[in-house]
Amino acid sequence: MLEFLEKEQIDQGIIDGIREYREKYPAAPDMAGRVPRPRYHYYGKEVWEAAAAALLCGENLLLAGSKATGKNVLAENLAMAFGRPAWDVSFHVNMDAASLIGMDTFVGGEVTFRPGPVYLCAKNGGFGILDEINMAKNEALAVLHATLDFRRAIDVPGYDRDEAARFIGTMNYGYAGTRELNEALTSRFVVIQMPTIGQEGLERLLVDEFPTLEKKYRQQFAQLFLDLQKKCESAEISSKALDLRGLLDALRLIRRGVRAGMALDMGITNKAFDSYEQDLIRDVIAGRIPAKLDRSRLFTD
Repeated sequence: MLEFLEKEQIDQGIIDGIREYREKYPAAPDMAGRVPRPRYHYYGKEVWEAAAAALLCGENLLLAGSKATGKNVLAENLAMAFGRPAWDVSFHVNMDAASLIGMDTFVGGEVTFRPGPVYLCAKNGGFGILDEINMAKNEALAVLHATLDFRRAIDVPGYDRDEAARFIGTMNYGYAGTRELNEALTSRFVVIQMPTIGQEGLERLLVDEFPTLEKKYRQQFAQLFLDLQKKCESAEISSKALDLRGLLDALRLIRRGVRAGMALDMGITNKAFDSYEQDLIRDVIAGRIPAKLDRSRLFTD
């Protein structure tokens, strides 16, 4: 990962800082399996430098932005770059304080503390990835306040105090169940507004994932995603079709032998359930990718 950062021309001072951090805080051997191995790289020099600098300064990081901006990809990339074990916490309606920190349970007839992900992250000096943090209930987030501010500690009744590690929160706008974060929580993060991915970043992602994809079609698939993005921004279609994972899934299906029209329906179009919207999406796709294209024309292998 550090070689990737050098290739991306990330500020040398930041790369040196990450190296020093890794030497000072090596991951325990039994935690090596928890250090992420991201499938994708995050492309974006300014965002990389801002995020890494914040973590080197001991700050907690909040990655905010719309769909398909690479928030979780960046969070995993950061954990790998810093060589830290990571714990993913997906917030939902049933997530409470006990689920985050841990709870007492019976093991062999004895009361035993079963630690939660935040406790384990704090104890092992990991990176806690708080996914969709703006969907969490206040009572769940309240337990993090002491962890996220200058105290960097968690009080667990009956147990020792542990220093807390860094936390990376992610949040989308406009999803069902989301809401504004309260001031107390927001003040404990530094915030990066994640930019949308551009043509160059999309093409580099496609090269990494599909090295045998013909160049002209790589450009067309990247442009297709940007076309869908513009349609979403102008409210002509919903954000359901703006699915980068779905685009990559469609390309995998094509490589497996499914024709382009069917594969793109499966990966993108059919995620909108309104027939009129589906027709609009198919029109956008048809302007870039003929439905009858198959594996032999898209891939060189």
